[in-house]
Amino acid sequence: MTTFDDILEEAGKFGRCQKRVFALMCLVSMPWAGVYVGIVFQGFTPDHWCRDSAVVERRQACGWSLANSRRLTLPLVNSSGTLQSSNCEQYELDWNSTGLTCDTEELNISHTRRTACKDGWEYDYKGRQSFVTEFDLVCSDAWLVDMFQATLNVGFLVGSIAIGYLADRFGRKLSFLMSNLLNGIAGILVAVAPNYVSLLVLRALYGFGVKGGWVAGYVLITEIVGVEYRRTVGVVYQMFFSVGILFLPLLAYYITDWRWLQVVITVPYIFFLSYYWFIPESPRWLLSQNKNAQAVAVTEAMAKENKMKLSKNIETLADDTAESVTASFMDLIRTPKMRKHTLILSYNWFTSAVVYQGLIMRLGILGGNVYIDFLISGLVEFPAAFLILFTIERIGRRLPFASANFVAGAACFITAMIPDSMFWFKTVVACIGRLGITMAFEMVVFVNTELYPTFVRNLGVSVCSTLCDVGGIVAPFLLYRLAVIWLELPLIIFGSLAFLAGGLVLMLPETRGVPLPDTIDDIEFPEKAKNAALQNQQLSTLLSDSEVTTNKDTATV
Repeated sequence: MTTFDDILEEAGKFGRCQKRVFALMCLVSMPWAGVYVGIVFQGFTPDHWCRDSAVVERRQACGWSLANSRRLTLPLVNSSGTLQSSNCEQYELDWNSTGLTCDTEELNISHTRRTACKDGWEYDYKGRQSFVTEFDLVCSDAWLVDMFQATLNVGFLVGSIAIGYLADRFGRKLSFLMSNLLNGIAGILVAVAPNYVSLLVLRALYGFGVKGGWVAGYVLITEIVGVEYRRTVGVVYQMFFSVGILFLPLLAYYITDWRWLQVVITVPYIFFLSYYWFIPESPRWLLSQNKNAQAVAVTEAMAKENKMKLSKNIETLADDTAESVTASFMDLIRTPKMRKHTLILSYNWFTSAVVYQGLIMRLGILGGNVYIDFLISGLVEFPAAFLILFTIERIGRRLPFASANFVAGAACFITAMIPDSMFWFKTVVACIGRLGITMAFEMVVFVNTELYPTFVRNLGVSVCSTLCDVGGIVAPFLLYRLAVIWLELPLIIFGSLAFLAGGLVLMLPETRGVPLPDTIDDIEFPEKAKNAALQNQQLSTLLSDSEVTTNKDTATV
């Protein structure tokens, strides 16, 4: 029976049509970077201090310097062994009764009672407007900044499952287009949100569509190319996220208002609606829905654009993944090896999200030049894709995957111990950590697909990858709250998570050169499956030799 992979041999495994669609879909990964880690710029928290209206009025009238007026407002607190002005307390004084004059040199108020900020805050904006300064999300309300990122990942979690289901039910193309319509509407609404509560709700809705659409695009391009190209297009598709990482600091440098930056990040999703005329539906999905006529039409159009001709009877196309409808969650945990794979892969998805997102968001609290730091850290992500493509077919999957986690973990530990005075050395080590976790994040995607049998492969990836979104929810709380205790404490946590992830990866089987499993027995009894595949290969060889002999005898007669 002819399968779609057989037809691709003639229609073109990675011809002009697939290259065009692939190039268009790679653009989808770029704005996702702005959505995923745009909080570094949109949620920028500048230096801030309590506002005292009486002192502000006197500063303007007397021409005081900012430092002088802050001395009258902010008490000194001990922070890491040094005295610093408090960001969240002020002296409890009634300036109207103290007879405050323009001469403040003799005024000693160091023993005055302290109180929490009563009249809001003043900010050193440094030319940037963020939602933090607009909604005063500092001091006791600083945890609400974490919620901005957490609600996005809640949207990712629900959206990836929901849109994944819709993609299987109504098609990859339609789900992709509908998600981008949602992204365009929700993204613009985020930019005009009147208050913080509505901002969180709309941010979650934004996340609902963004990741689901990205996954639908990933599935579409991998389903229209030949088997040997799937891994490469998958890695490169993810690499364009790193391209978006490079563009983000450049955009943020020139667009200093968080609302306008949000608009610019959203505009591409409106543009992606035009893909209705430029991308096809997945023929594999059409076959799975018994829409053979449409599958034939799409495949013939692909062959025509690739300047290829079909000699096989395309009308006999049959879907080779129809049994996937019988999959259930219990299949992922019922047997020992399936259960082990599910737990290890889920943990690696979680760790990759926590460490990757945490290292990026950490750039926003270090106090350096966030634009340059962000750009440099983005550049180091590119070698990750090339290292993957260079090693996975030469060394295998398991060792590079585990090594990437170990490198990320070691870099986190070392970075935490390097003193701030060794700035450039500390930056280089941190960048190596970014390289390691980027490589691990990209590898978990396709390793996940290779460790599940065909009928439960899509479900397995969906279930395991939900832990990625859970990690995204946890990451901002780990980073921002622990950094208050000790700036480097989050790195210790990240390093521990990554080391454990690397150790667990070594417990997985190597999949290089191993055929994709079709049944759970192929996972539980790999030697049996290997022997069966060898026997089938020998039988095919015998049949082929027999056919050649028969043809020779016929020719002789």
